[in-house]
Amino acid sequence: MCVQEGDEQVDQEIDNKKMSSWSLHCDLLHAQMDNTEKDSSFRISSDKITLTNSFPLESICEDAEIAEKKQNLINFVPNLRSGEWSDIGGRSYMEDTHICIGDLAKKFGYNVVNEEAISFYGVFDGHGGKSAAQFVRDHLPRVIVEDADFPLELEKVVTRSFLETDSEFAKTCSIESSLSSGTTALTAIIFGRSLLVANAGDCRAILSRAGGAIEMSKDHRPLCIKERKRIESLGGFVDDGYLNGQLGVTRALGDWHLEGMKEISGRSGPLSAEPELKLMTLTKEDEFLIIGSDGIWDVFRSQNAIDFARRRLQEHNDVKQCCKEIIGEAIKRGATDNLTVVMICFQSDPPPPLVVERPRVRRSISAEGLQNLKCLLEG
Repeated sequence: MCVQEGDEQVDQEIDNKKMSSWSLHCDLLHAQMDNTEKDSSFRISSDKITLTNSFPLESICEDAEIAEKKQNLINFVPNLRSGEWSDIGGRSYMEDTHICIGDLAKKFGYNVVNEEAISFYGVFDGHGGKSAAQFVRDHLPRVIVEDADFPLELEKVVTRSFLETDSEFAKTCSIESSLSSGTTALTAIIFGRSLLVANAGDCRAILSRAGGAIEMSKDHRPLCIKERKRIESLGGFVDDGYLNGQLGVTRALGDWHLEGMKEISGRSGPLSAEPELKLMTLTKEDEFLIIGSDGIWDVFRSQNAIDFARRRLQEHNDVKQCCKEIIGEAIKRGATDNLTVVMICFQSDPPPPLVVERPRVRRSISAEGLQNLKCLLEG
């Protein structure tokens, strides 16, 4: 009994301290303590709300933050605007191609119960010719729509469609060998507040969220440790940074004419057409998505591209013009590959200016640095 009574006194002291802290931090709430009661309750007279055993202010702040994020998700409806631009760059042949479809189901005459449009965007970077890139551009959207699970299980649908389109191209090349070639493929599907990116190759998709760059895809190259382990487990190898000494990418559609790439002794080879997927729920903070062929990323870092695009959109808010300016800047920076950019904006207004607080950093120089500086000054 004595121990329990002591605990009650300690609890009451803690509660009283919480009441004091609460009144100091929150000017809007005027707590009235009732010393005659033992339950340490307080009353807000203006709203006639009684709270027992008050909780710290931090809990309310966390709850409010979570509620605000949920509200952003519920209330946000993307207002899609898109633009695109491409250039042959420093190459003799243009092997890039792209596609923008505002309503995928309507495009192919598919009746969807939900009236919400499913938008489709893609960039395809061909190699060894342009046939594979053009074939995938023309056939992949149709294969997606005709899948039995469309539009309910889009992640499974998209993965199957990449593989099926790859098989269709193999059959086409067996009839007409002159079409033999390969292509990387990166697609973005937007339905409601969801963004689904599928990538096979080294094109790249970058999402701007409140001015920060979020990479929605990973470059599939032989020097990537994960990809290297995968291709070696399938009988492939990396030679001088190239898959089997021939390709600079580890995932692509086509290339059936290259021995030991797609098949080895009747089993799957190291070059895969299976895409990696990334699904994101869009919020009010999401501004736009940039999809670019690898020639863009040879001269732009992901955050650099976002910063450049934001500045241009703030100037004129013209998506197509922004794409043109990105490619123009890439050429100025010395890009030599084919260049293609597709941009999808989720807002009708241009991105807002960012307010960045400069951190106070104390800079110092090491003893070694001081000695080097002294020697430099003394000659």
